[in-house]
Amino acid sequence: MARVAVGGTFDPIHDGHIALLRRAFTLGEGGDVVIGLTSDEMARGSRTRPVRDFETREKNLRGIVLRCFGIKEACITKIIDQCGPSIYEDFDFIVVSPETLPMAEKINRLRGKRNLLPMQISVIEYQLAQDRVRISSTRVSEGKIDRHGKILIR
Repeated sequence: MARVAVGGTFDPIHDGHIALLRRAFTLGEGGDVVIGLTSDEMARGSRTRPVRDFETREKNLRGIVLRCFGIKEACITKIIDQCGPSIYEDFDFIVVSPETLPMAEKINRLRGKRNLLPMQISVIEYQLAQDRVRISSTRVSEGKIDRHGKILIR
């Protein structure tokens, strides 16, 4: 039974997030999936766009996990740094996008310094919008695409 780590801000939630979570729940089937959700301070730190508060993001994430994967009690933990519990707890896998792959590699180096086994890194492909550009929370927030990647006409 695998233990899987996945993390993010998840605001707004889009098909790229669903793909990330799908891979995590597939790898963690019969085991545990721990979803790290960024704290308000971390989520708002370097972003220029508004981000909903932690409680709202957690509620939305729980709703998506229930609707899409049928999981009533998702393990969601607040993370206050880029590593979360992945550098001090046992995990078998970490699921990331190409954008966050370097962080997963850094986490594995930090795990090694703590005498923890490295996690297997599972990288999902970007989910592309109708215009063949990757779906992102920024593009959804800006009203350029919907959460499924459909181009929105203004």
